[in-house]
Amino acid sequence: MYRTREHQLSIYDYLPPYHGELAGRNRWVRLAEAIDWDAFEREYSGHFGHAGKVALPARVAYGCLIIRAALGVSDRETVALIRESPYLQYFLGFSTFTDDVPFSPRSMERFRTRIPAARVREAVALLRRLEAESPARADAPRPAALPVQAEAAGES
Repeated sequence: MYRTREHQLSIYDYLPPYHGELAGRNRWVRLAEAIDWDAFEREYSGHFGHAGKVALPARVAYGCLIIRAALGVSDRETVALIRESPYLQYFLGFSTFTDDVPFSPRSMERFRTRIPAARVREAVALLRRLEAESPARADAPRPAALPVQAEAAGES
């Protein structure tokens, strides 16, 4: 037996499965907890002077490159996925979900000039280890944070 719907579901009737709360066992939430963002920001800030336009946060720049490498997508697709996913936005440090991200696919090239590819690969390797483990239990130890390495931007 099949019952037809009386009317099309409106986007305003849709309830997200996370009910406004993100699942702590999500791979992006777990990776966000494992990265020492403060240490990376101190390292990243060395690429900028004291004058000029204010740069996007280090977490956004590094996180975008990690997402792109982990998912194997283009710059344009990376931005589209971030725009659509509350988990990816949380990973980048956004305080709320938004449809307007503060960067474009063109920004990704600037991020790559400042963040070594080797550093991105380390984070992707950490993500793969987290994916291989069972989701975090309350009594499970947290994964070790990524080490801070003072590398030149041109090295990979």
